[in-house]
Amino acid sequence: MPFIFSSSSAANAATVTQLGSGGAGASNAGVRVNLTITTLFIGLVIAAAIIMYSTSRGRLKSPWSRRKRKHSLTPQQWKSFFTPDGKLRDGVKFLKKVRSGGVDASIRSEVWPFLLGVYELNSCKEERDKLRTHGRKNYEKLRRQCRKLLRCNTGESDSFMDSAESEDVVSARESLSSEEITSSPVCSDNTPIVLEDPMVGGSRRYIDPNISDSDSTASDSSQDAEVSQTFPSSDTKEENDESTEVQSKLTLTEDFSTWQRIIRLDAIRANGDWIPYSKTQAEVSEERAVRSAEVVGLKDYEHLEPCRIFHASRLVAILEAYALHDPEIGYCQGMSDLLSPIIAVMTEDHEAFWCFVGFMRKARHNFRLDETGIRRQLSRVSKIIKSKDSHLYKHLEKLQAEDCFFVYRMVVVLFRRELSFEQTICLWEVMWADQAAIRAGVGKSGWNRIRQRAPPTEDLLLYAIAASVLQRRKQIIEKYSSMDEIIRECNNMAGQLDVWKLLDDAHDLVVSVHDKIETAS
Repeated sequence: MPFIFSSSSAANAATVTQLGSGGAGASNAGVRVNLTITTLFIGLVIAAAIIMYSTSRGRLKSPWSRRKRKHSLTPQQWKSFFTPDGKLRDGVKFLKKVRSGGVDASIRSEVWPFLLGVYELNSCKEERDKLRTHGRKNYEKLRRQCRKLLRCNTGESDSFMDSAESEDVVSARESLSSEEITSSPVCSDNTPIVLEDPMVGGSRRYIDPNISDSDSTASDSSQDAEVSQTFPSSDTKEENDESTEVQSKLTLTEDFSTWQRIIRLDAIRANGDWIPYSKTQAEVSEERAVRSAEVVGLKDYEHLEPCRIFHASRLVAILEAYALHDPEIGYCQGMSDLLSPIIAVMTEDHEAFWCFVGFMRKARHNFRLDETGIRRQLSRVSKIIKSKDSHLYKHLEKLQAEDCFFVYRMVVVLFRRELSFEQTICLWEVMWADQAAIRAGVGKSGWNRIRQRAPPTEDLLLYAIAASVLQRRKQIIEKYSSMDEIIRECNNMAGQLDVWKLLDDAHDLVVSVHDKIETAS
């Protein structure tokens, strides 16, 4: 700081000359005192300036800049986003608002279908009403198919299942008219299961449970394989058509029976952390709870309170329907953890189901038997850590933990076990906002005015996971000498994470290493 020193020295010299002209000893002593005080003052100013300068530079470079959570999207703001015909005025502004503060609990059931792709951001109310009606009918078809499969697997009498179909399980909309009953799945007739997906314009698809994961993802002949599965053309296939169809039906029945058993076990074990956030469902009557359990064939629930019986019944109904909707994945343990917050918010089963379908479009890869989706995500977390903190990464290499297997649980159930119910929802809403922005084609330019300038990414969850590890780099480097110890540390994160600090750190990582990782890939 040469300018400060030179100007101060000049001022001091002028003062000494002026006071020295008096020639008095007392005056000289006063000058020395004043000069000492002035020098000390200048030193303090310089020190403060250096500290402020260093701190300022640190703030600019630090990847861990903090900010307080902004206010969540309020009901008033949500209402103001719509035009008279029910279209969103500014989808980008809406997503930015969710990204910075989440969604007010009172409007989550309205907002989530937009975030999860059930409704397009540019849809009008009339279009959404049609989609909602169509989605409800298709969900009801799936539930009828589930009940018939349950009857096949359990040997329940037709009279029991027919009476059960008239009950108001879960959303009080379970009773169906005879006119709506369409082709049945296996066990009831000889037609294949054909489902309609209202989120892709009602397109029809044939379910063949014999198609393996590798077959379903093959790029060269997937379309031809699908056509041949649906419409056999060769003489050989015509000769074996009947036996193939029977085998296909038997396989689906066996798979569904296994899924049903696991779904019911997981539903009964589901925790009740959602109860304080869903007052209406928490106050459900015992009569309705028991009736809902009977409709889905739930047993061994006597130790549960009514609201948890009701919750478990809804889990069973929706997870069974999803297993038929996506038989390649079916049901795997952990999926109930992802559905539980959704049904706590969405009171109508058909709406909860399609929100879950939207959620699972990306999360389904976590439940593939070949674990290719999990491995890809763990590899991405490893690359983020390596790009940000080479010292920590080298320590992980020494422990043979550079594959980041210790965050496996965080990846599979998306922080559901590490965060509280409310924190989980906040993280997911921000993550869904990023994914919705990408679906809508919003690129970096659309986010230029956002404070952190972090563009939307499909992998925000992975950046959050990497951030949670980097926040504990000191303990990992100094204290842990095996991957098992790191796994225990990660499992002990539950209840100790600040979700908004975690999201800030994740966005900072997106800014600092995202492009580097994409270029390297």
